[in-house]
Amino acid sequence: MTHAGALELGDMRPADEACREQLSRIQKSADFRATERDHRFLDYVVGESLSGRGERIRAYSVAVEVFGRDSTFDPQNDPTVRIAARHLRRSLEHYYLTGGKADPVVLSIPKGGYIPVFSAREPSEDTASITAADAHESSQPSTGENPGSNIRAAVPSSQDVLAQLQQIISCPEFRRVGRTGVFLSYLVEETLAGRGDRIKGYSIAIEVFKRPESFTQDDPVVRIEAGTLRRELERYYLLAGRNDPVRIGIPKGAYIPTFAWNHSPEPLIPEALPGRGPSNRMGAPSWRMRWTIPAALAVFAGFAGSAYWINLRPTVDSAQTTGIPDRPTLVVAPFANLGGAYAELYARGLAEELLTALPRFKEIKVFGRETSASLSPGVSVSQIRNELGARYLLDGSVRTSGSRIRVTARLLDTSDGAILWSEDYENDLQTRDLFAIQMAVANKVAATVAQPYGVMAQVDSAKPPPDDRGAYECTLNFYAYRAELSVERHADVRACLEGAVTRYPSSATAWAMLSIVYLDEDRFKFNFRSDTPQPMQRALQAARRSIQLDPDNTRGLQALMTALFFNQQFAEAMRIGELALATNPNDTELMGEFGTRLAMGGQWQRGAALLDQALALNPGAAGYYHGTRALAAFMLGDYPAAVAGIRQADLQKFPLFHVVAATIYAEAGMSEDARREGEIFMQMRPDFVPNIVAELKIRNIQPGDQLRLIMGIRKAGMPVPDGVEAAIADHGVGRSLMLERGFR
Repeated sequence: MTHAGALELGDMRPADEACREQLSRIQKSADFRATERDHRFLDYVVGESLSGRGERIRAYSVAVEVFGRDSTFDPQNDPTVRIAARHLRRSLEHYYLTGGKADPVVLSIPKGGYIPVFSAREPSEDTASITAADAHESSQPSTGENPGSNIRAAVPSSQDVLAQLQQIISCPEFRRVGRTGVFLSYLVEETLAGRGDRIKGYSIAIEVFKRPESFTQDDPVVRIEAGTLRRELERYYLLAGRNDPVRIGIPKGAYIPTFAWNHSPEPLIPEALPGRGPSNRMGAPSWRMRWTIPAALAVFAGFAGSAYWINLRPTVDSAQTTGIPDRPTLVVAPFANLGGAYAELYARGLAEELLTALPRFKEIKVFGRETSASLSPGVSVSQIRNELGARYLLDGSVRTSGSRIRVTARLLDTSDGAILWSEDYENDLQTRDLFAIQMAVANKVAATVAQPYGVMAQVDSAKPPPDDRGAYECTLNFYAYRAELSVERHADVRACLEGAVTRYPSSATAWAMLSIVYLDEDRFKFNFRSDTPQPMQRALQAARRSIQLDPDNTRGLQALMTALFFNQQFAEAMRIGELALATNPNDTELMGEFGTRLAMGGQWQRGAALLDQALALNPGAAGYYHGTRALAAFMLGDYPAAVAGIRQADLQKFPLFHVVAATIYAEAGMSEDARREGEIFMQMRPDFVPNIVAELKIRNIQPGDQLRLIMGIRKAGMPVPDGVEAAIADHGVGRSLMLERGFR
């Protein structure tokens, strides 16, 4: 790299210490306009080179060790590393033309490779007078630790970090889901005490989550809670903490926190931590935030470069190489700018938000950000079909006029160019928070298009791809089964999913679905097999396998929540449900299941609210949720709504539908309907009523609610054994005590 006339490069490579100092100098400079990914990339190649491992620096090793790609990464087909290298080279060039023009060492990444080159240079006469103090003037000033100085220390002090920790955990915007506050405090305090090497999954499980010493990695609690904590920290710094002096981060793949000045480009791990080299550092966002509309929109557009806001891992892979079955593929094209102030920035930011929301739905594959960024607005469906092989294209446009903004989104079938869905969204920039608008639009689009009963799933069910003979058919059959809940479909789906996890053992979604189907053997008595282990244990094992493969898999979290619920681990099930909802608040299948579990556990009001939300977002959702909503209305005393809801459910092949219908009709005075439904139920499940106490208990229905349901079942004419009510009253708790405990 040569900079005209100003500096001349020497022939000898500088000493390793000088090279490391130069790396640090670059990464601390505001003139190094780099993304978090650039920082990690640069850290890695410099660290490997200075350690004598330069020959290992290849596209494959960079992709796997820096960008988190799996072992199937193919540099010939995935341009991630090449694109990142070009961006890093441009960032270095800009740095040496600005803040780094007087630096004694030049660091470059020659084209055609990724091994860094260090060159010493002597300043020419016109630059010799530039001092180190001058170089600091371009960086953001802040209060330092030395009185009278406006240059702060490179790393926040322990007191700075502890003050920031207290600020975070005491702030209402830091949502203390589960034990996030305790978890964060433990990580920070252990690190500051010099015990960072002790921070492992096992120690966290024992000391934070009070697991027994027999804890193993089969229990995903630490991985799940760490994901939740990372998301809560991201949200905190996006909202209340955007101007805080110190940023605390938890890098993915580890639990040791990083501490940095909030507007510094490089979070630093304290020197007290053992075994952490430069390649472990994570870059922080380097923008200075002033929350005017233009600045906020610019931040949206810059999300692509910050790992605080996005996941850079690709979401498209091959079934042949990854062991994950084919799923519908979707490309998000850049949204077109149709005019108006800041429309271009908003369009770019909205596409980024969609690329965050959509991959949370594990039933589909979404091409990554690099692919989307390489496309032009209005890209043709033929290009998407022929060059990328994706079946679906999501595109749209943005127009602003004064304070009004209109977003149009549409989904196209690349096989024939048909518009499968289109919607307009209008908002006022003066009355709604910008982040709220952006996230609301992206979440609505994602939920409509990608949810289990959404547009893509409906199209695939009606017109599956001509080459679809794989495990994705099991996914479609699973949701068809969930909509019907029949014993006949259950057998087919179970066999299909068992075959799928044999062929694709890395498919977290297939394991999750199999867990739910195994559970149905016991709770619904569908095709019960007396295998060892029993269905409940098989369900729990399959759910945990799903979470091991993908801790953020929404269907896996749903399966784990449900399996724990029916294994009588109610509190743990509800904790997992809360985490799952935080992971993907747009998944209506999860929302309906969690609402059902809450309602059954006695929280009828909140359960009903979640079911209402799920059904509003997805009116065509499984009748199972309509049935549970009808039962909730019954328990809440709204009998007209209960009757309307149970009629809308109409699950004629599902035995429990008929007992719920009979109970509702009996209470509503519809005696003939109640008798008819009761007779159908007794024919389908003659074992249920004689064992009614056990059946209600396994569903975690509270004693007071059990008594009320049994009263309705008796009223519908079904032969409830004598003495059942007395047994429940003797061994249960009174309704007044239940109310005191929060079961309302």
